[in-house]
Amino acid sequence: MTKRFRSVLVANRGEIAVRILRGARALGYETVAVYSDADRHALHVREAHRAVYIGPAPAAESYLSIPRLIAAAKEAGADAVHPGYGFLSERAAFARALADACLVFIGPDASSIEAMGNKSAAKARMTAAGVPCVPGLEGDDRTDAAFIEAAQAIGFPVMVKAAAGGGGRGMRLVQDAAALSENLRAARSEAQSAFGSGELLLEKAVTGARHVEIQIFGDRHGNVVHFGERDCSVQRRNQKVVEEAPSPAVDEALRATMGAAAVRAAKVVNYVGAGTVEFLLDRDGHFYFLEMNTRLQVEHAVTEMVYGVDLVAWQLLVAQGESLPLSQDEITNRRHGHAIEVRLCTEDPAKGYLPQTGTVLQWLVPPDRGRAVRVDTHLETGTIIGPFYDSMQAKIIAHGANRDAARAILLDALADTTLFGVTSNRDFLARIIASDAFGADDVATDFLARNGSLLGPDASTREKHRAERLALAAVTLLADDGLRLAQEHGFDETDLLGWQSALPMATPLVLSSDGIETTVSVIPLDRASYRVTLGDGHALDVHAVETAGTSVRYTQGTVRKTARFGRAGDTLWLDANGEIATYVDRTYRPAETTEGADGIVRATMDGKIVRTAVAPGETVAKGDVLVVVEAMKLELELTATIAGTVAEIGVRAGEQVATGQVLARIDAP
Repeated sequence: MTKRFRSVLVANRGEIAVRILRGARALGYETVAVYSDADRHALHVREAHRAVYIGPAPAAESYLSIPRLIAAAKEAGADAVHPGYGFLSERAAFARALADACLVFIGPDASSIEAMGNKSAAKARMTAAGVPCVPGLEGDDRTDAAFIEAAQAIGFPVMVKAAAGGGGRGMRLVQDAAALSENLRAARSEAQSAFGSGELLLEKAVTGARHVEIQIFGDRHGNVVHFGERDCSVQRRNQKVVEEAPSPAVDEALRATMGAAAVRAAKVVNYVGAGTVEFLLDRDGHFYFLEMNTRLQVEHAVTEMVYGVDLVAWQLLVAQGESLPLSQDEITNRRHGHAIEVRLCTEDPAKGYLPQTGTVLQWLVPPDRGRAVRVDTHLETGTIIGPFYDSMQAKIIAHGANRDAARAILLDALADTTLFGVTSNRDFLARIIASDAFGADDVATDFLARNGSLLGPDASTREKHRAERLALAAVTLLADDGLRLAQEHGFDETDLLGWQSALPMATPLVLSSDGIETTVSVIPLDRASYRVTLGDGHALDVHAVETAGTSVRYTQGTVRKTARFGRAGDTLWLDANGEIATYVDRTYRPAETTEGADGIVRATMDGKIVRTAVAPGETVAKGDVLVVVEAMKLELELTATIAGTVAEIGVRAGEQVATGQVLARIDAP
């Protein structure tokens, strides 16, 4: 008999912790949050009735510590624990430890997690159950030699995957035999770091396929149902970027067939709770089992919007021993419209998706639009984004009557979402959704590889708006300076701002954006109008400039526009014409040397040293790997900026480093 509970501890952080805590509170449960040093002031801590400190910022010492989480539950009087996703959500040891501590695990039984947690073992079970699987390495031999032999037998390209986890960690696409050994090493290292196990598996790479998954749900009364499919084919580094439901490639017959296969897979392991069975779907409509995620998924929101259900509420009911609230036919009949979700991450797509850290200067979300738009996040103005956890900070989801309607609503919602202070992928997401290829559903797992131009605005668009944004940045800086000066000296007569007793004089500014410095000259035409001349002689007039709080209103030509801005010292963040850009006022700054020209290699982000590849005294060529840094679950290789001799390696494996910290120094020959 399942233990009844009234108090739920959420063993997670970020947007999923906020979502579960709010959902549980809405149903009348008492809630408990946990937090590390990095999350003392986080939103999820304030969303709960009670919060318990569980340790230092590194996840291994806090969110991944089973003893600390159980102690926190006991201290706060919690009866049950919801793991969210990531961290310990798919660790059988966690589910078992909670049961031993007389706490309810809001998820599947430990035996089900074990059965599906190891991809190799899960694949064998699925094959026995008649679920189609991708050809790959069979047997228990996991040596490099066995991988090489299997890859040659099934043919390249192949996929190397972490056996103990998902989310793209420890996953590599290998095109030929020469690259296999190094990819095995890197995948093992990443898998060990992410999941505590370096075990790998190998499968034939099904190229040009879609990633389509089925949401399933089971209870303790033998019932298992599915909620149709989600299409998660738009991915970067094998991690999902865009998810939608239903899949444009799946018709009613295929939906029923895939759904039945997913239900069969769940019943094989007596599955209870929310889970996802993931498939590859090829161009001919054949599908192959990939893995089963024994937890709630990041993209559960699109299913909730299409089927009008609350999957977290279902999890709580089933964990109490209740039967599923709806039958399969009732669920199928509830399907309505189309939903699309994008993952807002603090990363720079144009720089290899390099993770970004810092303090949120400004966070603005779309206004309430009822069921049409949903934003799941933990962000607030002032949130500190560090290197310890995942780069995903928010999910923006739109629902419409059909795919085109959902796409239009999502684009509008993205335009109304502003994140200043830390570089994000917002504009990249908007370019994906707005692209002709996405609109035409020309989608597969290689979508971004085939549409690399989406990483940044095209040249014509960039040039079209460059001059206008530069001019707007210059006048916004000056207008904001004037407003701040007026407030500082306590006078309200803003009509006097810009007034001069003599002829208007030009104010020179040097603005830097994306590493490019531009000299501009600004002449006030009247109180709120300016003429801006760029370094190439191009002049623009910007009229009716009004700065108020977080927005600036202006007229360019005959069009009245509004942009958002944020200011941190000499840095201006500007959200205009569908693009977020930063401008640094370098007018009075000293000249800087070219980055790396002195042979000094600095950390490009906060993170932890995974390994050092060279030692002092070694000779290196430009581009040789010196140090590997891990941040936000991504490993980044830092390379020599010049050829020469390694004079210094100032860090060691396991050490935490800060952005800009000197890691190595190369002496030129």
